[in-house]
Amino acid sequence: MIPINRNMNRRRVLRGMLGGAAVTVGLPFLDCFLDTNGVALADGQALPVVYGTWFWGLGLNPGRWEPAKPGKMEALNVELQPLAAHKDKMNVFSGMKAFLDGKPNGVHFSGVQGMLTGTVPRGMTADKPSVDTLIADVIGTRTRFRSLEVCCAGNPSHSQSRRSGAVVNPGEISPAALYTRIFGPEFTDPNAADFKPDPAVLVRRSALTAVADDRQTFMKTLGAADKARLDEYFTSLRGLEQQLELQAQKPAPLAACTVPGKVEESPIGTEIEIVKKNHMLFAGLLAHALACGQTQVVNVAFSDATSSLRRAGGTQTHHEFSHEEPVDAVMGYQPTLAWFFNEIMTQLAFYVTTLDSIKEGDRTLLDRCAIQTATDLGYAKLHGLENMPMLTFGSGNGRLKTGIHVAAQGEPTSRLGLTMQQVMGVPVSSWGTDSMQTSKTITEIVA
Repeated sequence: MIPINRNMNRRRVLRGMLGGAAVTVGLPFLDCFLDTNGVALADGQALPVVYGTWFWGLGLNPGRWEPAKPGKMEALNVELQPLAAHKDKMNVFSGMKAFLDGKPNGVHFSGVQGMLTGTVPRGMTADKPSVDTLIADVIGTRTRFRSLEVCCAGNPSHSQSRRSGAVVNPGEISPAALYTRIFGPEFTDPNAADFKPDPAVLVRRSALTAVADDRQTFMKTLGAADKARLDEYFTSLRGLEQQLELQAQKPAPLAACTVPGKVEESPIGTEIEIVKKNHMLFAGLLAHALACGQTQVVNVAFSDATSSLRRAGGTQTHHEFSHEEPVDAVMGYQPTLAWFFNEIMTQLAFYVTTLDSIKEGDRTLLDRCAIQTATDLGYAKLHGLENMPMLTFGSGNGRLKTGIHVAAQGEPTSRLGLTMQQVMGVPVSSWGTDSMQTSKTITEIVA
């Protein structure tokens, strides 16, 4: 335990005089800045909550992932076995589906859109924001990055994060580029004893401030359509202004923040060993970014919705196997698909383990996270939208109960999105459209 000195807080500085002028010198991060458990600042301010998504394509094999019974999980089924070490810090949701309401099944798109936007589109894309952007608008406005997105299989458009149907938040595909973006010249170590704003940041902030009045005047001269277009653009600008304002201020210290070693360029592609390597690099970078307070929202796309993952040296994709591989008469499932699912769940376990390995007092970074998984299908062989596998990891700073299997037969997958919004502080009581609309949260997991 760390004894609290009530006269100490993260803003404590050394004061003195030099040549008749007052001077102050900031202190480095000290244990006395934390509470007795090391999980909040001594002034009572909690370490910030984190939300994230982790997406993979093609669902899982029915009957091989669902826990045996609802309630407290005693064991995980075979396809979730790679996650067994995290059983007590995760939840499993079975039986939920995406409702088409007479619309054609946009295979590989309808399911994930319903899950993450609350709307099953008539085409491939719902003209709605994804749940992560709604949450980022609440918890992501006081960090350098409103959110960070990565796409492990080499295509930035694989990102499932979107502001609207036409505005996708593209994912970074290069771990080396993500390292530079987060920990390059514009990174400020929150635990450094001294602080000096980057002159380039100050110039950019001043430039945006200088045009603010003219921006408002110009808006008054436009028609409704142009105002709507520019309002979306200026929303992004306002986010940039907030980020620059934050970068001009000394950040609060964070005990778990360490800067990772520089990441070198690595191959990019859909071969699964390459995807796995890049995912592991991304996992480490995102964990460090969260521990250093650079963002509170992270989105990972391990594969694309049609899962173009390939075995080393092979040409046939995971998706093609789902169509062409016969179900083994003895085993009762497609063995190659099961192999891919094991690789994917093993990588999800690596991501969760990485978050859980960063200690914050007597807890871990994972404990203040609420990570929600998403996928596009229930049973890949039939490309169906029933019994779509969904998982969560972490308690979100104690806002979620964990270690629970929720069996909600025939309920819309949007229930999880609504629940996550509410526990993250989004002021919403109902979410979704048509049969995906719900005001029913998953109370079994709400603390």
